[in-house]
Amino acid sequence: MLDFRINTFLCVCQTMNYTKAAAQLNITQPAVSSHIHYLEDYYGTSLFLYRNKKLYLTRQGEILKERLQTMQNDEVQLKQELRPEDTGIKCLSFGVTMTVGEYAVVNPLAGFLKRHPDMNIHLKFGNTEQLIHLLEDGKIHLALVEGYYPGDQYENLTYNTEDYIAVCAAEHVFRNGTPASLRDLQGERLLIREKGSGTREIMERSLSARGIRLHDFSHFIEVENMHTITALLKEDCGISFLYKIAVKEELQNGRLREIKLRDFSMQHDLDFIWEKGSIYAGQYRRICEELIKEK
Repeated sequence: MLDFRINTFLCVCQTMNYTKAAAQLNITQPAVSSHIHYLEDYYGTSLFLYRNKKLYLTRQGEILKERLQTMQNDEVQLKQELRPEDTGIKCLSFGVTMTVGEYAVVNPLAGFLKRHPDMNIHLKFGNTEQLIHLLEDGKIHLALVEGYYPGDQYENLTYNTEDYIAVCAAEHVFRNGTPASLRDLQGERLLIREKGSGTREIMERSLSARGIRLHDFSHFIEVENMHTITALLKEDCGISFLYKIAVKEELQNGRLREIKLRDFSMQHDLDFIWEKGSIYAGQYRRICEELIKEK
């Protein structure tokens, strides 16, 4: 069981306010201050500082927060592991992004379940940003993401490397003639995922590297579902940038076509990630390796 002062520290990290932390923990503000001072004395370093009347974590505080958050999440799983169960069934909470969950992991997951019929799986969908928050809060054990993530906080294992392409309807007529480069597409309506989506972040970074912003396109439509983007593409409502695997069938049957550009060709990794330093890291890695073998 983690020391109660650790819970106080993590609550202050979440609220960045002693008064709010005291209210959430149902203790007094002096008690919160006492708990933080105890931890600072124990670790021999300052954990927080005030700047312009605003509370900030020190570098040492950031490190402690990451380590203790992982320990707290591990403790939740440890309590479940030690709880007597008549069936002995294990449960894995697994997060996947929309693209990965719908197009890239179903068959491997089915094979995994056939080999582990006594394991319960809780599959959660979300964009990359949402899944990272779920990992931080201990609500999922591992995630399979398509976007960028803080590599210093997570261990990872690459699931697959996928082509990332520009796409339009097979009959689409470009406003500025047949495009040869990214800038030739700026007169088009762009279909994009919501902020926090890995698919969108990859696109934005790629465009930014070439000096292009979203608002350089004539119009754009923000959609929180890959199926809807695909449907809109087939209805010739715009162009999009996405993983080739998400429109593999439509490309094969001729409903959509890839937009070939001289200055755009890229691949991106789909990665399993889990909290660095977790006591269950070895178990998570073995599960991920099994899923990779099932591809």
